[in-house]
Amino acid sequence: MSVRPWRDIIRRKSRQIMVGNVPVGGDAPISVQTMTNTLTSDAKATLAQIHAAKDAGADLVRVSCPDEASTAAMPEICREAGLPIIADIHFHYKRALEAADAGAACLRINPGNIGSADRVREVVRAAKANGCSMRIGVNGGSLEKHLLEKYGEPCPEALVESALEHARILEDNDFFNFKISVKASDLFLAVAAYQGLADACDYPLHLGITEAGGLRGGTVKSSIGIGSLLWAGIGDTIRVSLSADPVEEVKVGYEMLKSLGLRHRGVRIVSCPSCARQAFPVIKTVEVLEERLAHIHTPLSLSIIGCVVNGPGEARETDIGLTGGGQGNHMVYLSGVTDHKITDDKLVDHIVSLVEQKAAEIEAAAANQAH
Repeated sequence: MSVRPWRDIIRRKSRQIMVGNVPVGGDAPISVQTMTNTLTSDAKATLAQIHAAKDAGADLVRVSCPDEASTAAMPEICREAGLPIIADIHFHYKRALEAADAGAACLRINPGNIGSADRVREVVRAAKANGCSMRIGVNGGSLEKHLLEKYGEPCPEALVESALEHARILEDNDFFNFKISVKASDLFLAVAAYQGLADACDYPLHLGITEAGGLRGGTVKSSIGIGSLLWAGIGDTIRVSLSADPVEEVKVGYEMLKSLGLRHRGVRIVSCPSCARQAFPVIKTVEVLEERLAHIHTPLSLSIIGCVVNGPGEARETDIGLTGGGQGNHMVYLSGVTDHKITDDKLVDHIVSLVEQKAAEIEAAAANQAH
């Protein structure tokens, strides 16, 4: 039993699928994904973005396949990516067939939008033959005409009904290796739709607030929407949709998961906003530390607090802590205990060294335990 039951998040029970070698749903860790914004036909540029996203921690990356030139580049992209690639397909079923044959691990598709039942069967056959999963991607901005006529406007019930209609098409073709999303740019609409869908089926759910906006606004909006669902135990994989570098989407996604204790990667920095009591420039120090510690993937915590009001208390809860002190002498805490002092001129280099040393110790201990 957890000693902190008020922090427990009980995840919704869903079936598990495989997206390449990444499990999604069930008891698998919540995966983080992003999408490239290069021309997929430019394999070199697309792979550069994929590799940058992978380095930031992405588990999955989606690429758009709107034309034959895009799917022609997919064999190279899938071969060199180093992680599972999801092919984004709209309307043209042949792009789905080509992407599946090219090595895509997943097809993002709406079965009802690609034409006849025969075409759907062809796509299902290609997916099965290539061990390819699918994502049914419902969007509040592109609901089917009959649902808009029925409900009058995009609403949670319409999104859920659309998702279940598409799911039924795949089920009728004996295909169950899929996840579902019901995205909307209105976070209230999206959250309500996901809540309804979570109650209506046991398929894994891919979370996102679509077209959320720029880096700051989109981060806030997505954090409220996706975060509230994750807190309720809903969601198996996430994408933070930002008008920004795909790497930023991955970073924000991990920060969400770290904040909720759902997944841990890299250094979690606890820092104060700074005030007149600060004994060193907190904001600049944290900015530099975030940049210099970006290479650390091992989960650990670091508190950077400018004065003794909250510093000792925060340091007790982190692996490494720094609290501002008088006359340029600041206290360093290790595993919550006061350890030694450090002066201004050595502060950043010293903290980086301590974090790197701690990360190495954790990795070594994990390796020994594994053997």
